[in-house]
Amino acid sequence: MKSETSTSDRPAQKPEGTPPLPRQYVSFKFFKVRPEWRLLGENVRQKGREEALHVLQAFSKKIILLSYSTVGTRADCDLMLWMVSFRLEDFEELVEELAKTGLGKYLNLSTSYLSMTKRSTYIDKLDPSHSESRTRIIPGKHKYIFVYPFWKTRDWYLLPHEKRQEYMDEHIRIGSKYMSVKLNTTYSFGLDDQEFVVAFETDSPSDFLDLVMELRQSQASKFTLRDTPIFTCVQKSFPDLLGQF
Repeated sequence: MKSETSTSDRPAQKPEGTPPLPRQYVSFKFFKVRPEWRLLGENVRQKGREEALHVLQAFSKKIILLSYSTVGTRADCDLMLWMVSFRLEDFEELVEELAKTGLGKYLNLSTSYLSMTKRSTYIDKLDPSHSESRTRIIPGKHKYIFVYPFWKTRDWYLLPHEKRQEYMDEHIRIGSKYMSVKLNTTYSFGLDDQEFVVAFETDSPSDFLDLVMELRQSQASKFTLRDTPIFTCVQKSFPDLLGQF
């Protein structure tokens, strides 16, 4: 489990007194294509796909925008858009413009998570710059992503910080064994129903499975209140994704 940025992506050490990096807004939006879409003529569907492609390409010049397929991995959605921006309104505008397209009229937003980046309150003793790097995520370098909401129990927050740090040290040690898996943790307190949204990127789903199994045995896991639903997504280019429908 890597930190949010690789060594080459990691920002240089900032001089003392430098203002903190601006934090990013993050959104994961899952859409289901209505069955009626596939009953339309191919010419109508092609026009709808081209309109949707134009919207996605236009917004990808303003924000970080990645597209994923969930066809075959989830029954309740077909595609996911991962959006990262310094403007919350960009998410609203993208969904609004997408809904105006021929394809967008047949998309139901089945699940949506909103969060922000934030410096971690825990020290990663294996990579001390890790907590600072959480203010900026650089996504999209891996084929697969596993996304889910996350809640801790109230008892977790009542523990002394030193005890929580001890539990997180174990958590980090386990994660460091799976260097093929990159973790992106974002925070939703007050913004959405969940407390966190976690997104694991990897090219090896089996490594992610083994990581999750091992983390279940950690002390911190007993303070997990909920961590479902879990979405397994496959990254695709805009044209390849839209061409599925």
